Amino acid sequence: MIAPHGGKLVKRIDFDGRTKEEAKDLPKKEISLDKFRDLANIGHGLFSPLEGYMVWKDFDNVLREGRLENDVPWTVPIVLDFSEEELKDIQEGDRIALVYDGRPVGILHAEDIYEYDKVRYAKSVFGTDSMEHPGVQNVFAMEDHLVGGNILLLEDPPTQFPEYRLWPEDTRVLFREKGWKKIVGFQTRNTPHIGHEYVQKAALTVVDGLLINPLIGKKKKGDFRDDVIIKAYEALFEEYYPKGTATMSIIETEMRYAGPREAIFHAIMRKNLGCTHFIVGRDHAGVGKFYGPFDAHKIFREYPDLGIEPIFFRSFYYCDKCRAVVSDKICPHEGSEHQINFSGTAIRQMLVEGKRPPEDMMRPEVADAIISFDNPLVE
Repeated sequence: MIAPHGGKLVKRIDFDGRTKEEAKDLPKKEISLDKFRDLANIGHGLFSPLEGYMVWKDFDNVLREGRLENDVPWTVPIVLDFSEEELKDIQEGDRIALVYDGRPVGILHAEDIYEYDKVRYAKSVFGTDSMEHPGVQNVFAMEDHLVGGNILLLEDPPTQFPEYRLWPEDTRVLFREKGWKKIVGFQTRNTPHIGHEYVQKAALTVVDGLLINPLIGKKKKGDFRDDVIIKAYEALFEEYYPKGTATMSIIETEMRYAGPREAIFHAIMRKNLGCTHFIVGRDHAGVGKFYGPFDAHKIFREYPDLGIEPIFFRSFYYCDKCRAVVSDKICPHEGSEHQINFSGTAIRQMLVEGKRPPEDMMRPEVADAIISFDNPLVE
């Protein structure tokens, strides 16, 4: 099986009740659910080789080079921000209890306390400091100090979907049991239309198994709700995937909308899950018009040592002359009257109005699953 990123699957977990009792006497830092989820992602190795929040040298190198200080590819900072008030009784070397919903859920060893430049952070990761970009908004909403250091996870965060929460240890066991040696991962924050199904099945023809891996967590207004995405994929699996060729698990982390850099980050997480291949589509992890449609394809040229093979898909659409879903590589009719594009905006609008999109755009079972919700979108 493919090695984890950095060569070792990290495990920073201590579910011993005594450690949690000890944490009650430490300085405390309240964290949000999204921060709790990423604490768990570090603890369970999804973010391998990270063993905690980034110290300055790693943070600085990620911004400059898109790599950790030891030259391992890494493109998105994993950091924990603190206010001046929160740091008044904390020094480097201290241990800090990370608290969620009134109880300690993790311990952070404060190896490094540092200030940072938010404009530099935004421009390096998102390619812009425009406040119209949701990722930039999040950076400028952060506190002014970061604390880096190793963590211990004391309990797992709550989840809506326990049956689909599989950590890297779990997926690697699952893939071995299925006898899959080549596995392609598919990142999604959307409900599936026919174009998505085409991409997934095209990739599946060259590997042993497909992992549909929806991202569950904070998203921007107008994205599909997490429960809607799960139900839509359940409908697709029930009717349109042969048993034993595909499976689904979730990743619980927020969308950062970092375009090319987030595509690399998404690939790293799937590598840690045990995937050997990763689907990179048009405008992967993009938002608005901040990135070119294939910028996320180009960035992989900078990472020949990534250790997971990207499978690139360009434009795909339904061609009523070919009578199939096709791409610009195999259909000569692109740009003609025969081409029907998969407009996510148009499909979303029909679904919100309670209408089924045409069957050459979305499976009726999937559409019905989405329409069954009063409001399928994040408000």
